[in-house]
Amino acid sequence: MALLELENVEARYGPIRALHGVSLAVEEGQAVSLLGANGAGKTTTLRSISGTVRANGEIAFASKRITGRAPEAVARLGIAHVPEGRGIYAELTVWENVLLGGSTRRERRAIKRDAEAALAHFPRIASRRKQQAGTLSGGEQQMLALARALVARPRLLMLDEPSLGLAPTAVQEFYRVVRHLNQEEGLTVLVVEQNARIALASTQHAYVLEVGRVAMSGPSDELSRDEGVRASYLGY
Repeated sequence: MALLELENVEARYGPIRALHGVSLAVEEGQAVSLLGANGAGKTTTLRSISGTVRANGEIAFASKRITGRAPEAVARLGIAHVPEGRGIYAELTVWENVLLGGSTRRERRAIKRDAEAALAHFPRIASRRKQQAGTLSGGEQQMLALARALVARPRLLMLDEPSLGLAPTAVQEFYRVVRHLNQEEGLTVLVVEQNARIALASTQHAYVLEVGRVAMSGPSDELSRDEGVRASYLGY
């Protein structure tokens, strides 16, 4: 059984239905990208998994049904969700933000060790741990958000539009770390991304959403080479 499975998941915002029966699977240790245009349902899919939007259908994580569970309960199971916009606390320091990633854990010493290890992935912000997070650049704040998520020791890392608004060099650096976490440390990753080119280069499998439904799926390298798919769905 896959680590994460969605079957016929539907979600709505008031009268507007955002998902129309999404089904997908993410194997343990796999990196999967979720692609599509604005309004396709990518962000809503992540929110359905993390419990931040009410959903119907079957969502299972590590063989446990999690449909309808509270976000805190989902996080404790090992799902870390880095939302679009990063969600950092601007008035707190870099170090204080990273420590907050361990809020669902109790071992203070272990949390500090994991915070050090998480920051080690990003030397650019590790050297500024006493600096207020709000003074960091957009790329640095995205790195901070990822470092904070890692302190939770997740089995599944979900990233929502991590490249949005970042300079190309920051995007490359961020995805270098994501690939390392997946390929070298075995962390399972599900990433929502409009930059289809870098998403496909950083994942093994991809799903393309169109108006709240899965339009197609397959190995990332095959989708990236298919000119018809690229022209119709990926925009390059």
